Amino acid sequence: MYAFLSVASFLSVFPLYWTVVSATNSSSDIIKGSLLAGTHLFQNFYHLLELYNLSTALMNSTLNAVVLTVASVIICAMAGYGFEAFHSKAKDKLMSILLLSMMIPFAAVMIPLFQLTANMGLLNTTIGFILPSLSTAFLILLFRQSTRSFPYEMIDSARIDGLNEISIFFRIFMPTMKSTFAAATVITFMSAWNSYLWPSIVFRGDPSAFTMPMLIARTIAGNVTDHGVVMLAALIATIPTIIIFFFLQKYFVEGIAGSIK
Repeated sequence: MYAFLSVASFLSVFPLYWTVVSATNSSSDIIKGSLLAGTHLFQNFYHLLELYNLSTALMNSTLNAVVLTVASVIICAMAGYGFEAFHSKAKDKLMSILLLSMMIPFAAVMIPLFQLTANMGLLNTTIGFILPSLSTAFLILLFRQSTRSFPYEMIDSARIDGLNEISIFFRIFMPTMKSTFAAATVITFMSAWNSYLWPSIVFRGDPSAFTMPMLIARTIAGNVTDHGVVMLAALIATIPTIIIFFFLQKYFVEGIAGSIK
């Protein structure tokens, strides 16, 4: 069992190790398959800054991911809480319809979404980026399942004390279900940060609106690809998601386990 787990761990960690090592090597060394750290880290970083607007891409990705994460988590949490706290058979049927939407691939709704966004005048805007992902069936289901384990006695006591539903949600539900909120935050932030297809459509290739995935795609779009620059850009794009998951991993596991239970 330990041998199998060791092999599985190695296979999981090796791509990240290769990314870190390749970011320090030249393009020729990467093509040769070098697995040892090189001396071209600062040279690759200089070329990355010289050829691409790294700071703008990082700022755009951060802004888009943070705004989408905060808005989506709050909206989906309210929806999941409402589905269970005010339970009815009609809401169960509505939830089934929402779950069916998870079976529709994004490519099937991509063109209608673009037309709708264009007609609303939201192209090249953060709102145009976050609007299609503002509410997802998966997050609503996650909060709905977690709400089933929430002690309803606390809700009844709060209502007796005179709290309205909004106050109950923000002052009682959110602090109690922090593990579920942490899990939803990790999932939403990673999805928003790594999103490529929709940003490339809604921002229409505007260099000032480039995100990190769009910048990485641009580094491999030329006739000659500098693999060292590509791997360094990929490494930089990976760091924020690693930091978020590192600080929230404990609550992430508890939130996922709680929603399943």
